[in-house]
Amino acid sequence: MSNVETHDEMLERKESALESRLRSMGRTLIAYSGGVDSAYLAYAAHRVLGADVLAVIADSPSLARAQLEDAVSFAQEQAIPLHVISTQEMELPEYIRNDASRCFHCKDELFDVMETLRSERGFQTIAYGVNLDDQADFRPGQQAAKQHHVSAPLLEAGLSKNDIRELARAAGLRIWNKPASACLSSRIEYGRPVTRENLSTVEQGEDALRSLGFQQFRVRHHGDIVRIEIAQQEMPKALSSNMAAEFTRIFKGLGFKFVTLDMEGFRSGSMNALLPADELLRKIG
Repeated sequence: MSNVETHDEMLERKESALESRLRSMGRTLIAYSGGVDSAYLAYAAHRVLGADVLAVIADSPSLARAQLEDAVSFAQEQAIPLHVISTQEMELPEYIRNDASRCFHCKDELFDVMETLRSERGFQTIAYGVNLDDQADFRPGQQAAKQHHVSAPLLEAGLSKNDIRELARAAGLRIWNKPASACLSSRIEYGRPVTRENLSTVEQGEDALRSLGFQQFRVRHHGDIVRIEIAQQEMPKALSSNMAAEFTRIFKGLGFKFVTLDMEGFRSGSMNALLPADELLRKIG
């Protein structure tokens, strides 16, 4: 008889580890954005903890309206208690200047506000949806989470992004194949200030791409230049002359002087390629 663990057994073991960890956390606030990871974490926590869990979403200019609406809809569909808070990262010079530490200051502000809520409402734990795969990327926000002693149950259970999608699919959650989507600020090149105008321009550009039928994409703001990333499987549609004319019309209408299509296609964190190696290795805080 083989002692080799099958994929299904491995996934079952990780799911059991997650549920065990959630039970140990007591009354818990979930940092919720509506993405696959935080949505599955909120769903799993609600299933385990019931009324002792509250999903918390930050309504800020860096969260696209379409993402906020979808996040609220998912919570309602699953009867997950949801609380909307306001964060003030746009008032922080350290955030606005948009250097390599931007994400740290955003999460630091989020967890400050959540800590106040936790204390006021009598919750014991704050948790967020970081997973195993996130350890391989440059994610300064994780440093903020560590400083605030925020729990990472998906990571602690050893769950990867694909594991989470599989579990979400098995649970019948519509978000199981939702495209990854970081905040709008991540679309603005490092060193270019994060302004409400720039965020709005990116959001309008991505809404336009979505209306054209594209599923996985990013609008990267490089000042006068827009760099459009489209998933490789959708690239043939993007490469037609008619679509090129449409991109030009849309993005010049948004104020860009030059409209470019990145031939490498969509990839998360591509702005990090512009950072020097010492920035990627530097500890923040």
